[in-house]
Amino acid sequence: MSAPERVVIGAESTPPITAPFPWYGGKSRAASLIWERLGNPQNFVEPFAGSLAVLLGRPQIGHIETVNDKDAFVCNVFRALKAAPEAVAHWCDFPVNECQQHAVHTWLVGQRETYTARLMGNPDYYDAQVAGRWLYGIGTWIGGGWCAGDGPWQSVDGMLQKTGEGVHRQLPHLGNAGRGAEGLSTWFEVLAARLRRVRVCCGEWTRVLGPSVTHKHGCTGVLLDPPYSTEEGRDPNLYAVDDLAVAHAVRQWCVENGNHPLLRIALCGYGTIHDELCAHGWSKGTWTANGGFGNQRKGTGKNPNKYLETVWFSPACLGARQPRLFD
Repeated sequence: MSAPERVVIGAESTPPITAPFPWYGGKSRAASLIWERLGNPQNFVEPFAGSLAVLLGRPQIGHIETVNDKDAFVCNVFRALKAAPEAVAHWCDFPVNECQQHAVHTWLVGQRETYTARLMGNPDYYDAQVAGRWLYGIGTWIGGGWCAGDGPWQSVDGMLQKTGEGVHRQLPHLGNAGRGAEGLSTWFEVLAARLRRVRVCCGEWTRVLGPSVTHKHGCTGVLLDPPYSTEEGRDPNLYAVDDLAVAHAVRQWCVENGNHPLLRIALCGYGTIHDELCAHGWSKGTWTANGGFGNQRKGTGKNPNKYLETVWFSPACLGARQPRLFD
């Protein structure tokens, strides 16, 4: 893997950067569509951060950028990459090894219960070892369930044993993507430069959508990419829980805030699931995902959902390729 060009903070434009880990439902292919409609707002908020593929694909570096994810391990990765990219690379750089994968998995799951509290209790807290090992594991893991803690295996007295509750035991990724990455230090240093001024929060999505985080800073782009619910036709094994309630709550927030003149909102989903927003002046655009592990479905071997990916845009968003105020 070749390292991207170095990012210069404050530059007029910056080349896109590859996200540091694979992520189910990642929007790297939709980044150009999203930024075409959001433009270059002075403030940007992403409440469901994931791998930050869209932020890292932004053509410019925003004046204020805030990201949030409920998963403490995800937030720790970005804090650690900002502060100690070389240390993260050190702990991430390890050959694909089934024993190492399971050992790392059980070690991480054992810390999950208290990890959010550690991140929330200290704004400067991060753990480069946890970040590097989490990146190594998710890069070699197949499918969902990484660090979910709902499998039958646990580490007991230093040995992996089947106890009925713990982690899943499976083969690591043995394809091209599972061969490790070259130039990790250089890549992570580029990420550190890009994330230097990004504010990383860990908690519920609503915490970063109040006026003090959004339109109080002026024109604000908001990217909402909540976990897709089963009613949208997504794979029921994609996430640890069914996030139907979250998807509905996010859409309701869009209805209530979509007409604010300083909010440019992009809401991601499938098919026609959020088409009721069009009655409130929203527009929509479609894009094609690569399909990921959904391409490996049993039966037909086809993954129709990758053709249903849709983004709904609030009325204040730019028209396609048409400049407007604040751009």
